[in-house]
Amino acid sequence: MRHKLFLTMLFTLLVMQSEAQFISFSEAEMARLKKRVKADEHASRLYQTWKAVADKALDAEPGPIARITSQGLLMGNPAKTASLNAVADAPKMYALALAYRLDRKPEYLSKAAQFLNAWAQTNKATGNPIDETKLEEVFLAFDLLKEKLPRDTRDRVVTWFENIAAAELDSESAKAGRSTAKNNWNSHRIKIMVQTTLATGTRKFVAAIDKEIQNQIAVNLRADGSTFDFHERDALHYHIYSLEPLLKALIAWKRAGNKNYFLYETSGGASVKKSVDFLLPFASGTQKHIEFANSTVGFDKARAGNGEKGYQPAAFVPARSVPVLAEAVYFDPAYSRAIAAIPGIGSQFLNWELLSAEIKSSRR
Repeated sequence: MRHKLFLTMLFTLLVMQSEAQFISFSEAEMARLKKRVKADEHASRLYQTWKAVADKALDAEPGPIARITSQGLLMGNPAKTASLNAVADAPKMYALALAYRLDRKPEYLSKAAQFLNAWAQTNKATGNPIDETKLEEVFLAFDLLKEKLPRDTRDRVVTWFENIAAAELDSESAKAGRSTAKNNWNSHRIKIMVQTTLATGTRKFVAAIDKEIQNQIAVNLRADGSTFDFHERDALHYHIYSLEPLLKALIAWKRAGNKNYFLYETSGGASVKKSVDFLLPFASGTQKHIEFANSTVGFDKARAGNGEKGYQPAAFVPARSVPVLAEAVYFDPAYSRAIAAIPGIGSQFLNWELLSAEIKSSRR
């Protein structure tokens, strides 16, 4: 009898885990978001932007691609162009899911299901985190809708996501001795594994992910708050590009009842909080930095030579700190003041990431 009761409780827990929404918004959070959108003109404008994308997507057809191929290719490369055109479906799916959850119009759900089904049947996992990080809004869309999707669509997406998580766990980029095993690639890889795992409710990758998080904090972050990426690329751009996905992963991980890694400190004195705080003087403009002046990565010079914006040596723009600081608000509301102190931002600033952090942490 005890054994049967234990199995029943375990099954119930697994079902609850699979239906819970840790990477997007829970039912209670959606209620708070709806209230905020009605009462706050800034939040309303942000939602209306997403709703416009959803309304336009109602007349669109899915354009899935078998393999996303973008990383390492210059803009204008035909394979990269095709991949970027395909992954433009991702924000459409998220917009449709969000609009359905807020407005409950069945046409949004039906169209989102069509897109999710098409991608789950077509796209193949590659284990390349820089390519597959472009699916983040697909992961969020599924998390918002999974309880409402047709069973066959839901099962296909779960299988697809589990294949992505498995491929990332065994990714060539994470092999020992590679810089990609500790730079921004690995932060994106961890984010992908966290988001797909929590969206599907599978437990098979949980222990491995927890170890991966601890390892990334140890090998990517330094006691002074700088990151491996900052020194490798001589660019705050990549410090941010490594921290932002890691913060997204840590927020979802904590929301799922796992360890809070924001304040966690390694034996060497590194922590995520220190690395976020490393940005603060650059965000306020009190400290300057010339981006990419001494990058050790040849691809940075190739992109600069290709005329791609943002890769030529130039002064860091403080407003580019916002993505990291907005995510960090989930852990500490004081970062809202740091955002407001960025030259040209002001106290009325609000973007979707900041709004999401405030809703998820029950602030305002």
